[in-house]
Amino acid sequence: MCGRYRLTRHKYLVEQQFAAVSDGEDWSPHYNIAPTQSIPIIRQNPTEPIRELSLVRWALIPGFAKDGSISASLVNARSESVGMKPAFRDALKSRRCLVPADGFYEWKKTGKTKQPYCFEVGDKELFAFAGIWDRWKNPEGNIIESCSILTTTPNASVSPVHDRMPVILNPDGYDLWLDPGMHDERVISDLLKPYDAHQMHSYPVSTRVNHAANDDEECSAPIEVSESPQASLF
Repeated sequence: MCGRYRLTRHKYLVEQQFAAVSDGEDWSPHYNIAPTQSIPIIRQNPTEPIRELSLVRWALIPGFAKDGSISASLVNARSESVGMKPAFRDALKSRRCLVPADGFYEWKKTGKTKQPYCFEVGDKELFAFAGIWDRWKNPEGNIIESCSILTTTPNASVSPVHDRMPVILNPDGYDLWLDPGMHDERVISDLLKPYDAHQMHSYPVSTRVNHAANDDEECSAPIEVSESPQASLF
């Protein structure tokens, strides 16, 4: 799964990287983003050739939900079954998005303890998770937009730490993934593959990242541990 990630770029850099136009909302760099927080996503305007950058809630609430509590189990969506789940099916067909990030965290279980690791692409490059989003009206009549991050089987970089990883899209697949007119699930599913392990690296970090209240550079600062899961990859 993907339960924590990092986005330390300022808004204007994200706009430049993804050729997107912001709706005006700003954000600060975050080193420990957790579910239910507001996160930036990128969507394709359905009537104009414009990518739009907006803030939505991480943990999807389907439009048909009777209350928001269902979102606790919809932080992630498994790419292998996302098209078969009622909570995700319609969003996969026409409400797909990019979730910008520059790192994510997974935990390696060793005995009774779990050691967190930070995963990066290239030299701390900005990349995008595959996401889906939905719109829900709460009992007070307010519209809440929310999203889930898709996951897949782990590549050789992630598998020593965890049995799932977030789907990281290749930039040449962004247009297809965002296209609201593309409804062919077979074509879309071809994008949902494990990212090239040789373009990634990881390192152990402090257990500060275990607590969502901690959100600073120390959360993703490398630390020394007795063994590294990357040692056998390169």
